[in-house]
Amino acid sequence: MIEWLKKVSLFDNLDDDQLTHILTIAHRRSISPGSILFHEKDMGTTFYVVLSGSIKLFTKSNTGEEKVLSLVNSGESFGELSLLDGRPRSATAQTLEMTNVLELSSDQFMDLLQTHFDITRGILAELCRRLRQTNDHVNDLTFLDGRTRVLKNLITLANKNGKRDGNLISIHMSLNYDELAQMAGVTKAVLTEVIRELETRGVLQFGINEYKLNLLKLRG
Repeated sequence: MIEWLKKVSLFDNLDDDQLTHILTIAHRRSISPGSILFHEKDMGTTFYVVLSGSIKLFTKSNTGEEKVLSLVNSGESFGELSLLDGRPRSATAQTLEMTNVLELSSDQFMDLLQTHFDITRGILAELCRRLRQTNDHVNDLTFLDGRTRVLKNLITLANKNGKRDGNLISIHMSLNYDELAQMAGVTKAVLTEVIRELETRGVLQFGINEYKLNLLKLRG
């Protein structure tokens, strides 16, 4: 388990004794696909570290329309925002596949922030990254057309989650077309049209729960 924690960016500056302490106080849980960890507007009581699997964070409008905000993968963490400001959850968290997490209660999480500056700095860096990501997304919705937004979203997912082999990047993908469209801020029809075009050009190859991005064809 120590080796698992070393893959978590938030903990990469901690030594083995510190990581052992985290394992001692944290609770490990395996969660089935499609499970809800918390709902939007719930009060936050838990901080999560993803050991394996993936989780989508999303909101719903008053009419029930869903908007996927982000995808959390192995080595990433989430759930700290409402613990820090004491306000309700800003999104719903749902597993996309079999997922293993470490859970820390609010008190345990705040104690770690007080005793480990590296973790505090990592949390601040993550919050800044998300703010910049939100600013970029607003800019994209304002100035980029649907096709460009789809392509940019696919490239972003590849950069974040992909494994490169020569000119091919393979990306494990548990999101369906509806969820991909929500992340890009386009309709499913627009997403489907762009993906068909990219597949025809050989830029994309879709398989079961993954897609491959051909960098050579992308540049062509």
